[in-house]
Parts: sequence; structure tokens; C-alpha cells
Amino acid sequence: MSWLGRFQALPRPLRMLVYASFINRAGMFVFPLLAVYLVQSRHLSTGEAGVLISVGSTGLLAGSLLSGPICARAGRRAALVSSLLLNAVGYLGLALLDGPTWTYAVLLFVALVGMGMFAPAANTLIADLTQPEQRPFAYTVSYLANNLGMGVGPLLGGFAAAYSYQLMFAGNILLGLLAAATIWFFVPADTRRVPTASPAGTTRRAGLLRDIDVAVLVVVSICFVAPLIGLEYTLPLAVTTVLHSSVAVVGAVYTINSVVVVSASLLIEKRMKAYSTRALLIAAGLLWSTGMAILVFAFSLPAVLLSTVVWTLGEIIASVVVPTYIADHVQEHRVGSFMALNGFVLSSARLVVPMGLGFVWQAGGHRPVLLLLLLTPVVGVVAFAVLRIRPAARPVPTPAEPATASP
Repeated sequence: MSWLGRFQALPRPLRMLVYASFINRAGMFVFPLLAVYLVQSRHLSTGEAGVLISVGSTGLLAGSLLSGPICARAGRRAALVSSLLLNAVGYLGLALLDGPTWTYAVLLFVALVGMGMFAPAANTLIADLTQPEQRPFAYTVSYLANNLGMGVGPLLGGFAAAYSYQLMFAGNILLGLLAAATIWFFVPADTRRVPTASPAGTTRRAGLLRDIDVAVLVVVSICFVAPLIGLEYTLPLAVTTVLHSSVAVVGAVYTINSVVVVSASLLIEKRMKAYSTRALLIAAGLLWSTGMAILVFAFSLPAVLLSTVVWTLGEIIASVVVPTYIADHVQEHRVGSFMALNGFVLSSARLVVPMGLGFVWQAGGHRPVLLLLLLTPVVGVVAFAVLRIRPAARPVPTPAEPATASP
């Protein structure tokens, strides 16, 4: 079956979620240009803008943690729509309010609580609506839609901001509300799966050990998240100050990343089913390590572009494997909490990694920073080689028809 046929075979609410995710990401005008807005329009210093963004970004952590309880109590649709409305309210305040600096931090916190809630709730909804054999494809399509949107959003946001910052905020808010309406009208109010009975012989202790195994895998996956966040901080600085090249090269990196995601995601997903979770995570780590090694040992403009192709392949694999593993191995009523943990890992990296790498760069220059970005996925490869990783979920067989006696 073609990828289009497989997409059409997904449940309709899930297809609408993919469309809504693309709309939401394509409307992400404000976040990439937030520092510029605060400095140029609100007349903050660069230091004040940096502190404000760091403080406001704790909303990502709060949103990730809130997503699980809201999914469990109010349902997945309510969590998704609430996340988009919170984001719109926060950005509306940032666009219109002219007040003390601390008010901007509060409004940004509200907006980013919404942003932090969305991905865990979306991943939980995908887990609800798919069978184990569908999940890798569903998470791949969701990842692809988000990346396509992120490829469009900053470009459209830049054009809007060049005309006026009010247009930038208005576009972000309107597309977010369109995504919320899409989810509200086309996703059922409650998609939670009916809990299945535990297999015979399964004890509470066995269930706890399974949950610990999943939680450890999710936490260790920060070894593949941290380099991605680190590159967002490192590459613009390294390209402009070390290689003395144009910031346009940074734009080329994002373009190459998007091209690889679009061209390779579905091809990789088709081949993933032949390999175990351990093998896939180790392969992701080796690709990340190879990409970072290219930067460490041959740092140049061609190396930056080649490295992007290699590490993006590792990013694709890890982005699909981790939520699939959660959905396959966690009890139905706990899926939302574990997807929230996955979002919390990403949000934590966004807060900690740039600050840590900034201190390292200030103390020793760019070389130690690149070495840390290399060592982190290497640690991930070693960890996933020795961790207890449970086998892939198998489809539940349908009851066989009773055999008839042969004449």
C-alpha cells in the first residue's frame, strides 16, 4: 500500500489531528522571532530579553507536566484545544499590553504552557486511535507534518514581522485558533481506549517494573534531544564567529533538515518494522554521533551541511521510536503521563542545554562545546546497548472461528 493509502487508512480524527498540527506549526510566527520583538518593539536590552525568555520558557515544563493530568481527567481533545487557546491568550497579551517587564514574562509563560501541552496530548491521542502495527507510521506522519509546518512558519513569520509585529502576532493567533477549531469539530470528545485486562500472571510488581523500564528509556532519550537543542544554540554562533560566514548558512541548515525529513521519513519508517527498538535507538545514536564527529574533526561550511544530513536521519528515528515505545508498553490510563514525561525531557533540555553550553563556550571556546555534543549521543548509544528494553508489541489476534469436523 502506498503512503497515501496508509494515511487514508488511519482513523479520520487522527488525519484531522495531522492537518491541525501542520496548521499550528505553520502559524508559529512569534516564537522564533520573540527576542527580536522584545528588543526592537518593547525596547528591552538583549540581556533583559534573554532573561525574560528563559523565565517564560519554564512554561514549557509546566505545560508538559499539566498535559498528562488534563488528558486523563478532561480528555485528549480538551487538552489539545486548551493548549492552543492558552497560547493564543498569552500571545494576544504580548501583542497588546504595554506594561512592566515582569508582565511580559507572565504572558510568555502562559503562551508557552499552551505550547508545552500540545505535543504530549497529540502523542497520547495517536496512541488512543492506532493499533500497534499502525503506530510507527502515525507518529512518522505527525512528525513530518510538524516539521513541514516549522519549515513554513518562520518564513511566513519573517515576512509578517517585516510588515508589522501586530500582523505577526495576529497570524500566529488566527492559525492557532483554526487548528483548535479543526480539533474541536473533528476529534471526538473522549478517545481514551477501553482498558484491557492484564495478561495472566501479570502482577502489580511486574507492571511497576515495566513502567520503570519505559520511564528510564524516555529519560535516557535526552542524549538524542540535547544535541538538537545544542545545535540550535551553537551553530548560529559558530558559523558567524568562528567561520566568519553569513547567517544565511544557518538558514541553509534548517532547509536541509526539512528536506531530509520530508524525503527520508516515510522511507525510514517502512524499514523500521524489521528491527528491534534497541537496534533502532542504537542506530539513531550512531547517526547522531557521526554527524557530531564531522563537526568536531572537520569543522567547515561543507562539514556543517553534511553533518546536518547525517544527524537528521538519527533525529527521525528517535522521534518515532520513543512515542511508539510508550504507546506499546504503558497501560492505557498512564499513556498521557508518559507522553508528558517525554515532553518534559524536551522542555528540560531547552532550558538547561543553551545555558550550560554558553558557560562552556565562554570558558573554553567552541571546541569543548562540539566535543560535548559528540559525547552526549555516544553516551546514549552505550546506555541503550545495556538497558532493559522490552520487545515490540504484537497485534492482538482476533478469536479464531471454531473448527468444523471434516466429513
